[in-house]
Amino acid sequence: MRRAAKTDANASAIDSVLIAAGASVAKTDAVGSGFPDRVVGFGDKNFLLEYKDGKKYPSQRKLNSQQVKWHEAWKGQVTIVHTPKEALEVIFGLRILKIKADI
Repeated sequence: MRRAAKTDANASAIDSVLIAAGASVAKTDAVGSGFPDRVVGFGDKNFLLEYKDGKKYPSQRKLNSQQVKWHEAWKGQVTIVHTPKEALEVIFGLRILKIKADI
């Protein structure tokens, strides 16, 4: 049986900023199997975002084993964000989209 998804403390703040910027936000953290926390639509594009709490120690921000597998297998865009600013940078095209360094 799958456990309930953990929601990062900053998720609500990131969602609010994205929505205020005109994006649509689908909460997908309960999908499981390592799938990213959000699918964000903006400017006729979709973005997969994995939220990590930037206030936690770096060791607590790492992807879990299922997330690592999913991120490594995914051929499209997925980005790890820690703050509302980083999320905005992704949707406005100001940030590199696929970041493997956080894995």
